[in-house]
Amino acid sequence: MAKQKMAVYFQPETIKKIEQEYHEDNCASKTEFIEKAVKLYIGYLRQQEEVNYLSPMITEKVKAQIKGTEQRLARLIFKVAVELGKLSHMTAALNDVDDETLKSLHAMCVTEVRKINGIIDYEDAVAYQQD
Repeated sequence: MAKQKMAVYFQPETIKKIEQEYHEDNCASKTEFIEKAVKLYIGYLRQQEEVNYLSPMITEKVKAQIKGTEQRLARLIFKVAVELGKLSHMTAALNDVDDETLKSLHAMCVTEVRKINGIIDYEDAVAYQQD
């Protein structure tokens, strides 16, 4: 589409700024720079309409991603809980532990998990038990 000529008047300081900036914006001409600036400003004016259109779509997409992640995490936590239950029952069956030792072990584990921020390392537990 051919460009159309249009008379536009600017303040002298605006013209000076255009002349200073159009090369730095990689524009071949002042006309290209002004057209680019006008399009940017029109986009800015239409921004509210676009936000009202896009925002619900983005929100729904994010909600769907979060819900999927929650479901996957819930399934993984369930599997871990089952494995932990099996391990706990096997350990209880193999060891005769009195109530006082069990309470002491619980307190120690709570303190340790808080200290290590929940990242349990089997090798560290083995080293602790061997000391």
